[in-house]
Amino acid sequence: MTVEADNGAREPELKRVLGPKLLLLFVVGDILGTGIYALTGQVAGESGGAAWLPFLIAFAVATLTAFSYLELVTKYPQAAGAALYVHKAFGMHFVTFIVLFAVMSSGITSATTASRAFAVNMLTAFGGGESPDATDPALLLGAVAFLLVVMAINFRGVAEGVGTNVVLTLVELSGLLMVIFIGYWFIAGGNATHWDAVIAFETPGEKNAFVAVTAATALAFFALVGFEDSVNMAEECKDPVRIFPRVMLGGLGITAVIYVLISIAAVAIVPVGVLAESETPLVDVVQTAAPDFPMADLLPWISMFAVANTALINMMMASRLLYGMAKQGVLPPFLAYVHPDRRTPVVAIGVTTAIALGLLVYVSEDPESSIVGLLGGTTALLLVAVFTVVNISVLVLRRKPVEHNHFRTSIPVALLGAVTCGYLTLPVTGRDAEQYVIAGGLLVLGVVLWAVTYWYRRRHVGESHLEDLG
Repeated sequence: MTVEADNGAREPELKRVLGPKLLLLFVVGDILGTGIYALTGQVAGESGGAAWLPFLIAFAVATLTAFSYLELVTKYPQAAGAALYVHKAFGMHFVTFIVLFAVMSSGITSATTASRAFAVNMLTAFGGGESPDATDPALLLGAVAFLLVVMAINFRGVAEGVGTNVVLTLVELSGLLMVIFIGYWFIAGGNATHWDAVIAFETPGEKNAFVAVTAATALAFFALVGFEDSVNMAEECKDPVRIFPRVMLGGLGITAVIYVLISIAAVAIVPVGVLAESETPLVDVVQTAAPDFPMADLLPWISMFAVANTALINMMMASRLLYGMAKQGVLPPFLAYVHPDRRTPVVAIGVTTAIALGLLVYVSEDPESSIVGLLGGTTALLLVAVFTVVNISVLVLRRKPVEHNHFRTSIPVALLGAVTCGYLTLPVTGRDAEQYVIAGGLLVLGVVLWAVTYWYRRRHVGESHLEDLG
C-alpha cells in the first residue's frame, strides 16, 4: 500500500502488524523495563523507604492522562503522538516542534538510561553477581555496542522489533515473578528485618515527607513512557480505534500491581541506603533473600533482557515520531524516507541513534554521578511536561469534531491531569537541578533545529504550505 508524498511520488506506508495481544505486550514490556529493574532503589531512596507510594501516585496521575491520550489516538489514529495532537490543537509550528523534540528526547534519554543499565547488568552477570565499578570503561563500550544492536533490530522492521519485544517481555516478566516469589517467601518466613521501612518516610537531607514523596513520584514517572511509545505505533496497529482503550488501561493495571508488589518486597528485604546506591536493585533483593537459590544467578541476565526491551521500544518510538512528523510536513521530507524492502523509517532510525550515542558519551564524562537516576529523572521531566500539554490539547480539540466515533474523556479528568502533571515539572518537587540542565540543553538544540527546519520549509515548500500544516 502506498500514499502520495508532498512531491507527488508514491511512498510505501508502514505495515499494520499490531493486534491487541501484541500491543498489550508492547505496553506492558515498555512499562516493566528499566523503570522497575534499575530505578526501584532510587525511588525508595527519594521517598525514604515507602517506594510503593510514589509508584502508586505516578500510576494514578498517569491514568488521568491515559484518558486524554485515548481520546486523541482514537480520534487521530496516526503516528507522531503528542506532537501531532498539539499541532492540530494550536497549529503553531514552533510549539509543535518543541513538543516533538521533547517527546523524542524522552524516548532517547530513556533508551540511553537502558543502555547504561544493560551494560551494568551485563558486567554483573559475567562477573558472577559482583557489580562493576562505576568508572570501568567497559560500561561505556558495552552501552554503545548495545545501542548499535538496537538500531540494527529497529532497521529490520516493526514485525521483527515487536517479535523481539514479545520475547523480551516474557523474559522480563519471568524475572519479576521470580523476584516476587522469592521476596514474599522470604517475608512470609519472618526474615524481613526492614519491614518497618515499607511505611516509613525517613526522608533524605532536609526534605519533608511531602516533598520527598513528590520527588520520588517525579522520578517514578520514568516508568510511564509506554503511553507515548504506544500511540506512536498507531499507524502500525490493525484497528487502533477499537483496541487502544482496553489495551492501554489493561496494561496500566497489570504493571501498577507488579510495581507495587516489587517495591514493597525490595524495601522490606534490602536496606534503603543499599537500594538507593545500587544500579541493580532487584539483583540485590534476590541475593539477600535467597543467595543459594539455583536460579538467582539468572537475574542479572534477565535484567539485561528487560532493559533491552525498554531501549528497543523507545528507539522504535523515537524513530517513528520523526517519521510521522516529517510525513505531516513539520520536518524535512528526507526523515520520512521508508526503506523500500524493509519498509522501516531508516533515516529517522539513524538520526535518533546518533543522538542517543552523543548523550551517552556526554553523561559518561562524570562516572561518579548516578547516570541511571539522572537520565531517568530527565526522561520523567520531559514526559510530564508533554503530558501537561496533551491534557490541555484534548480540551482545545473538543471544538474540532471528526466524522468517526472515538473514545471521549471527561473535562474534569483532563483538567486534573493537566494540573497534576504540570506540578510534577516544577522545582518544588525536589528534582535534581541537573535534570533541568540536561532537558534544557536538549530543548535548546531543538530550538536550533526548528529554526533550520523552518528555513528549509520556507525555501523549498513555501509559506502558504507552512500555514496549512495540521
